[in-house]
Amino acid sequence: MSNVLAFCEFQDGALRTSALSNLAFAREAAKAHGGDVVILLVGHGAQAASAAAAKYASKVIVVDDPKLEHYLAETYAPILADQAKANNAAVVTATATAIGKDVMPRVASALGAGMASDIAKLGDAKNRFVRPILAGNAYSTVEISTPTICVTARQSEFEPAAELGSAGNVSTAPAGTIDAKGAEFVKLDAQKSDRPDLGDAKVVVSGGRGMKNGENFKVLEELADLLGAAMGASRAATDAGMVPADWQVGQTGKIVAPNLYFAVAISGAIQHLAGMKGSKTIVAINKNKDEPIFQVADYGIVQEWEKAVPELISEIKKLKASR
Repeated sequence: MSNVLAFCEFQDGALRTSALSNLAFAREAAKAHGGDVVILLVGHGAQAASAAAAKYASKVIVVDDPKLEHYLAETYAPILADQAKANNAAVVTATATAIGKDVMPRVASALGAGMASDIAKLGDAKNRFVRPILAGNAYSTVEISTPTICVTARQSEFEPAAELGSAGNVSTAPAGTIDAKGAEFVKLDAQKSDRPDLGDAKVVVSGGRGMKNGENFKVLEELADLLGAAMGASRAATDAGMVPADWQVGQTGKIVAPNLYFAVAISGAIQHLAGMKGSKTIVAINKNKDEPIFQVADYGIVQEWEKAVPELISEIKKLKASR
């Protein structure tokens, strides 16, 4: 009987939506191994998120220290490895976010563990994992033979875990010696916005190269604000400097799986589809009916965005006014 240690990211006293997808996988893995899910919260302010985390697992471990205010793989990885050993973890898992992808290989190295990255589901055995390859056009099964396994789970492939019937037990653990090994947090360059985070948003409005310039994205931002949505973009749009790089959705950007995804003036290259085709409902707006985006869209509008988007905004405003 071995447990699954789920490293969960948090923000403002709550688990991030991406962490709930990780917990969905962790529950599957725990069932396969005959153990329990143990949530691990690491970072300054982690204690504030412990009550929210306790709704999703029978045991929550908090490592909260002012020296962990800023994420560094050098300081976080040893803590994850120590807690994996302390909690008899057969599997250590994180969401395949920028942080998860950064820290988990180091955890695997510290534990002498094999690693399965960016997985889509548990395979037909507890040490086999299915992961997308070739921009999501095919899947491969990897088998890990080490006693401990490290995994990053793709957010778009797992429905967010539901709350349990009762709250779990919360305990604290010391951070131990915090040694950044010469690494130093200097600053974080991030776009400040009142919109939802792209990775957590239930609605995403994305624009592509066909938007022509950054000024035109203001039309999409108006649509996003009406819907309470996050803003996204194709790589072509971010590479052209139309919008910030952290808006990029795709194989080399962020993987998203909102309830509703608008793809405006996006052709639908396989690299972009790899980042958003897990969305529940996809609406495509493009003047060319032969673009690949229409092959994955649930609803398609073959029209120039200059006409379609303003009309859509107008109708949404009318609907809101009538309520």
